[in-house]
Amino acid sequence: MPVITMEGPKLNKDQKAELVKSFSETASKVTGIPVSAMVVIIRELEGENAGVGGCLLCDMKK
Repeated sequence: MPVITMEGPKLNKDQKAELVKSFSETASKVTGIPVSAMVVIIRELEGENAGVGGCLLCDMKK
């Protein structure tokens, strides 16, 4: 059972549903494994819990 994990910003339910569907369908197409076997995990990160280039994301948005 393949597991696809995405870590990113907070998303609404519709965005999450679209990601799960899209990731599952694409992974199934590429691997030949049925969509029903795909597991998608979405981890939402607060801007103060992630950084790029030595700066917190919450500070970069200012």
